[in-house]
Amino acid sequence: MLNRKNKILLMKFISLFSVVRGYNIPIIIIAQYLSAIFILAPEKRGLAILLDFDLFIIVFASSLTIASGYIINNFYDSKKDLINRPNKSMLDRLISQKTKLNVYFTLNFIVAFLAIFVSWRAFVYFSVYIFLIWYYSHRIKKYPIIGNLTSAFLSVLPFFAIFLYYKNLYEVILGHATFLFLLLLIREMIKDLENIKGDLANDYKTIPIIYGEAVSKKIITALSIATIIPVYVLIEIFDVGYMDMYFYFCLIILIFFLLRLWKSNTKEQFVLLHNVLKFLIVAGVFSIILINPSVLWHGEKLLRSI
Repeated sequence: MLNRKNKILLMKFISLFSVVRGYNIPIIIIAQYLSAIFILAPEKRGLAILLDFDLFIIVFASSLTIASGYIINNFYDSKKDLINRPNKSMLDRLISQKTKLNVYFTLNFIVAFLAIFVSWRAFVYFSVYIFLIWYYSHRIKKYPIIGNLTSAFLSVLPFFAIFLYYKNLYEVILGHATFLFLLLLIREMIKDLENIKGDLANDYKTIPIIYGEAVSKKIITALSIATIIPVYVLIEIFDVGYMDMYFYFCLIILIFFLLRLWKSNTKEQFVLLHNVLKFLIVAGVFSIILINPSVLWHGEKLLRSI
């Protein structure tokens, strides 16, 4: 049995885990490595990529930067989250605002320290990334359209660190990035519909608050239809292997998503739509393997031979 002091420490650890959204970090790490193996450096052996120390530093630094971004976002949104996410907010508030800032600055210092060992380009990249996340959380996110676009862009940005490391930017990469960007942008639009009460109480100028829910739904519909363009390019022009099944699946789900969207008008219904989009994004991460599943088979044989 844990004593009172240990229980408090455990609850604070759980609170910090909630603040940095620790459940998202492993997905981001997996996404970066799978992108490197199957999309950015397909000519290299998967094991060589996994054992690349500089790449590990970049992925690790990206994860810490994202974690610090969640902290500063939570810091500025503490009042809004009391309305939009009361249960999570009560858990997050077990960690003081001062502690959140101390962890935030510590993580950013570690990121800068690690990046400088890789290259000055990595140091500049992560310094700019950290600043953009702070500026978004502090000011940009309160404004319509630009706030949504910036949030989606910042979510895609970690993959550009891998682009810079391998020094390539093939057209197929832009196709994947565009599709992911559109899904993330749709998710941000749904979050605005989901969080209307808290945003309104804290003077956030989101699209549904300024222009109404109907306009938001029309924009989400247009963005969902726009996903057809990168899907067509990826399937018909480039070779994405068996991952085409994932893209067809996404289009089918998005049709039902839109039908449900126009019937939704409560927070619970928008939360459901938000979770559907999160599922598509996470499924997309693991579907990268379908581009060339034989890499896994060869990797298994290689490990057995060691």
